[in-house]
Amino acid sequence: MGDNMIEDKLTNKNLCTGCHACMNICPQDCVEMKFDEEGFLYPRVNIEYCIQCNKCVNICPSLKKLPEAMGNEMLIAYACQAKDDKIRLISSSGGIFSLIAQEVISNEGIVFGAGFDKEFNLKHFYSDDMNVILDKFTGSKYVQSNIGTTYKQVKDFLDNDRLVLFTGTPCQVAGLKSYLGKDYDNLVCVDLVCHGVPSPFMWNKYKEYREREAKSTAKRISFRHKKYGWKRYSVLFEFANNTEYLHTLDKDMYMRAFLKDIALRPSCYNCKFKGYKRYSDMTLADFWGIEEVTDSFKDDLGTSLITLNSLKGKKIFETLNDSVKSEEVDIKKALEYNKAALKSAEKHPSRDEFMNRLKTMEFDELVDLYCKDSFSLRLKSVMINLLIKTNTFNLAKKVLKRNN
Repeated sequence: MGDNMIEDKLTNKNLCTGCHACMNICPQDCVEMKFDEEGFLYPRVNIEYCIQCNKCVNICPSLKKLPEAMGNEMLIAYACQAKDDKIRLISSSGGIFSLIAQEVISNEGIVFGAGFDKEFNLKHFYSDDMNVILDKFTGSKYVQSNIGTTYKQVKDFLDNDRLVLFTGTPCQVAGLKSYLGKDYDNLVCVDLVCHGVPSPFMWNKYKEYREREAKSTAKRISFRHKKYGWKRYSVLFEFANNTEYLHTLDKDMYMRAFLKDIALRPSCYNCKFKGYKRYSDMTLADFWGIEEVTDSFKDDLGTSLITLNSLKGKKIFETLNDSVKSEEVDIKKALEYNKAALKSAEKHPSRDEFMNRLKTMEFDELVDLYCKDSFSLRLKSVMINLLIKTNTFNLAKKVLKRNN
């Protein structure tokens, strides 16, 4: 294994999710998270200060056997939408996270989530201000967030009897639960049906490309803008020079690379946190395939799939009755259309080549080289975009007008 056997165990790239549990648990603060050549964070151990306590290895959820690591079983599934269409418009799907956060804040709680800083680096932090939560935490961000020391902060709030809502990817929630080492009645965890996390380095390279094209810095970014509807969502950049970039997921270069599974973290191709058993109390997802499961949710503003994985999660969801339109659905049928809940992404055959060339090639040239679609897919995309333009261009405006 080499001189630093502990680091060798922690940095197995097929296992390490970058959850930061090892860094947070270290009593000597000798575990640091460092970017590798692909732009993913991995632990580095300063052996000069390491006391060989093995807490970092023992706490790692990826190194644990699944039966001892996993906790809650998915119990019930619902299709749901926030009744307030304005909340749905700023959300990726049905707006349920915002309602859960509001319930926690109304009980003097604190919310942890992923939000962009001023340079659009994605980081986990906390807030008890609903305006901040709506602005920073809502909406999907297709890049891996930096957990930092938030696990320690969560524990401090819990030990001081503060209600805490923690949201993150399944591996991040697993890292928190493993770090805490015990159940807390005042902790509510929500994870996501995760496709996989791209490199922060790739994200920064793309952002810089968009800023060069616009000749201006970005002031607002959304991965899931609904101008053309929920199912054909768009990537939006608003720039300081009052210009904007807006393209649907099939046209945007970053989303093309993301959806081709060509730039994900290595551990995402063999994720240990898929399946019906979860660390979380609730799991949120877009309800893809909703029309095959129920005909009660027909508009294109977004519908959430929520699974309630514990009695705690069930109780929280029941408090939302007045603000949510919901219908119980068959969980197995619902997850047929949300395969990312159960199955890891397949590694793209050119994934390693793509990542190796990320530093040297222009982003647009790299994506064009490795992420081309077949002719039939391109034709299908053209037809869908024609339908979008003719049928749903003004959907968001109509909803806003109805609510004003």
